[in-house]
Amino acid sequence: MQLARVIGTVVATRKDPRLEGYKLLVLRLQNPSGGDESSYLVAVDTVGAGVGERVLVVQGSSARMARDSQDRPIDAAIVGIIDNVELVK
Repeated sequence: MQLARVIGTVVATRKDPRLEGYKLLVLRLQNPSGGDESSYLVAVDTVGAGVGERVLVVQGSSARMARDSQDRPIDAAIVGIIDNVELVK
């Protein structure tokens, strides 16, 4: 799992039919302190996240285990919306 912030949406007028009805979001990966990393990612939204929210994202085979994602060409899926991150030192 990785932490990320939703920074935008992707509109695709043509895509694999198995992705019809799925919202695609652009993510900026973050470190646990909330700082932006240099990486970006496009992920399928399975939880109703919106722009500006911090989310949990999974990739690879874990993404295909997210709700309603089985047998679909998904490599990254948003599986949670983060309320708070607490680091113990």
